[in-house]
Amino acid sequence: MRKRLARLQWQFIRHSFIVSLLTSFFLIFLVTYEDDRGLLLVFDRDFVGIPIAIWMILVIVVTGLMSGYIQAAPIRRRIDQLVHGATRYERGTFSHRVEVEGEDEVAELAERMNGMAQHIEEQVASLQRLSKERVKMQETVKKAAVTEERQRLARDLHDAVSQQLFAISMMTAAIKQNLQNTSDSTAVQVAMVENMANTAQAEMRALLLHLRPAHLEGKSLEEGMHTLLNELEQKYQVKVHTIIDQQLSIPRGIEDQLFRMIQEAISNVLRHAKATQLEFQMRQTSQELKVKLIDNGVGFDTKIVHQGSYGLHTMRERINEIGGTLHIVSVPEKGTQIEANIPIAWKEEQDDSNTSS
Repeated sequence: MRKRLARLQWQFIRHSFIVSLLTSFFLIFLVTYEDDRGLLLVFDRDFVGIPIAIWMILVIVVTGLMSGYIQAAPIRRRIDQLVHGATRYERGTFSHRVEVEGEDEVAELAERMNGMAQHIEEQVASLQRLSKERVKMQETVKKAAVTEERQRLARDLHDAVSQQLFAISMMTAAIKQNLQNTSDSTAVQVAMVENMANTAQAEMRALLLHLRPAHLEGKSLEEGMHTLLNELEQKYQVKVHTIIDQQLSIPRGIEDQLFRMIQEAISNVLRHAKATQLEFQMRQTSQELKVKLIDNGVGFDTKIVHQGSYGLHTMRERINEIGGTLHIVSVPEKGTQIEANIPIAWKEEQDDSNTSS
């Protein structure tokens, strides 16, 4: 492209030279038209020892070169800008704009190129926006499908497997009462079956709780906890005592993390604690949000269980993600207390935003 521009400039010089040459010959013809010697007049006369004809040829050459260069230079520079802009657009830099000079055809071309670049830039932004919206839509559809499948599995397991396990547990308990005259080994085996059925039933209850939606589904944390605890008390025969402060002010992200942590804690109670009573507290002060779960289950040794418990590790990770701390106190055969403390920083952000507004 540089060579083409150079050829364009030389075309201007050549054309200017030809025009100057023709103009000079025409002027010489007019000057010598009435003289008897005609064109020989310019060769007979000299200036500084050089014939006037030679001076005229030099003037013609210099004038042609200078006029051609002077005319071609600004046009070449403006076309060079157009070429540079087209190269930027070819590489995808549509934010570039060509400088518009004058009101001629080159300026009109520059304006049209700028308009085209702006249009393409808007189209690219629209495509990117549509791509983001499509990804969000796909994620929403995927979450909805996962939630629906989890709920379907929960219904199927509750209607089939969970009921069968309960029936096995009841039948085993009845068989134990009728095994008064059998051997001790048979009674032990039946007791083992009953214990296995009870354990499987507890695991199934915890699994059904896990299959519940992992988020609040538009509810507040207070509403979600009342729903979860009422279901726990009705379906799993656990007496629940609830203390929740009124008008809690918690950001949505922190609510979801707390809800999942509490789900995990209640799942552990159903799976391992064998508790008949559960106390749930959620209180909010000006400095912190405090959540407590206290059960009367079998308890455990915290030094041993902490090393290999995936559930406790997950609970601690969730609380750490929102800047809180998790404390677990458990005494074998007496129960377990789980306490989460989350410092309140979001009220300061709200106060700052209100002040700035």
